[in-house]
Amino acid sequence: MVQHGGADVVAATVTVADCGWPAAPHVSVACVETAGADTAMQCAQGRGDQPAQVFFAPFVPGATYIATGRGCGSWIGQDPAPRCQQLGPNTATL
Repeated sequence: MVQHGGADVVAATVTVADCGWPAAPHVSVACVETAGADTAMQCAQGRGDQPAQVFFAPFVPGATYIATGRGCGSWIGQDPAPRCQQLGPNTATL
């Protein structure tokens, strides 16, 4: 839980790592959802080497949150790779 825009929110970040030439980071995605609730998953996207950071609201004390993400690379000058690195799920009760 963090403060964002004056409100308590749950944050998740996917930070890309260097792929090594001739590959490069293409896109990253970070998502958060509440376990067992009827709330929609919230996601954010980062392009290139920029991290993806999502701020999930509303924050409910005692709720369990699930964070997932993915990172996709590409060969320099070409379309993104068809397979991405899946991340998570990471679960926390806050």
